[in-house]
Amino acid sequence: MPDPPLALDHRVLRSLLGAWALAACSVDEAIAVEEHLGHCGPCAEEALRLRDAVGLLHPEESLDLDPGLRNRVIESCLGRRPPRIPVPEWAVPYDAETARLDALLRDIGDSEWHAPVRLRWFDEDHPVSRKTTVAGVIAHLLAVDGLVALALGLDDPLGREAPPQSDPGYRTEAYWRASYFPPTRAVRGPWREQTHELIRTVSFTAGGTHGSGSGGLTVPYSAPDDQGRRVELPLRDSMLDRAFECWIHAGDIAEAVDYPYEPPSPRHLHRMIDLAARLLPGTLPDRRRSGLAAPAHGLVAAGAPGRSLRLEVEGMGGGEWFIPLDSPGAGASADREVAHVALDGVEFCRLAAGHVSPEEAAAGQDGDRQAIRDVLFAAASLSRM
Repeated sequence: MPDPPLALDHRVLRSLLGAWALAACSVDEAIAVEEHLGHCGPCAEEALRLRDAVGLLHPEESLDLDPGLRNRVIESCLGRRPPRIPVPEWAVPYDAETARLDALLRDIGDSEWHAPVRLRWFDEDHPVSRKTTVAGVIAHLLAVDGLVALALGLDDPLGREAPPQSDPGYRTEAYWRASYFPPTRAVRGPWREQTHELIRTVSFTAGGTHGSGSGGLTVPYSAPDDQGRRVELPLRDSMLDRAFECWIHAGDIAEAVDYPYEPPSPRHLHRMIDLAARLLPGTLPDRRRSGLAAPAHGLVAAGAPGRSLRLEVEGMGGGEWFIPLDSPGAGASADREVAHVALDGVEFCRLAAGHVSPEEAAAGQDGDRQAIRDVLFAAASLSRM
């Protein structure tokens, strides 16, 4: 039941009319004034006169700060402030993207934590999705970042009794089942603390900004298959992968709550694109084994030149990559180029995140149509829950 309005006498309420007209009253004072205006003709006339006068002084505008200002300030600080313990260069994108997402989370209201969000990715050649909330997305990031935590010897957010599973989808569902469902804004604390702990740990153990140290560890992203193979990334690439996921899901959240959100800085975006381009050659053989890509053109010795596709990424963070088509270990160069694909940098990342279909992604295509299709669908298959 709502609280009754403040009990203020006529003299006090009349003195508040100027502040009310300027929208400078507290919520309780504004309610009391507006309740009074419904019963007092002279005060209602005075309030109308004051409100009209305020409108002449300046156009009505929001007193809120530009929502994008915080992101720009954080980006500037991260670029200028020398940390007491240097963060390894390969962990800086993760540091930046988690800080930007946390700024977004600070700005949203309690009710927006329950805004619906769809996690989207590609399974084989088909788009799939999972409905959750803003809080559920943060829980997802917490659970999957926990794979990096485990590789570094830190606590698992799923708890000590959690089964040793490394599949991101399994971990997410397990965390959702074990916590409040749907999760609440309380998940922000554990998520942010874990991100800080990951940065602190790799900074202490990496041996300097460019040192090796913990960067040589690997992080598994799947359970072993029947032949003992599993998806895993070096810690350096895994931190970049987690930065990429953080940005993509921050964009999902921003879209759900109508919040302006910019892509990463060009240098960080370039690294994310480079990681996806480096993963593509290893993805193609798996898709061929599953019958999802055309067979390779014969055997190619490791290091020998084979067919290649030229991936040209335009705009922010762009560049040019030659993707070997016949063997992950084959050399790739312009001499054996059989196809060319041109994409915008952000659009390529959306493709690799499973947020746009391969048919819609490419701005320009030329050459072997099957090779182009195989590479675009391989890029979409990099996505996961």
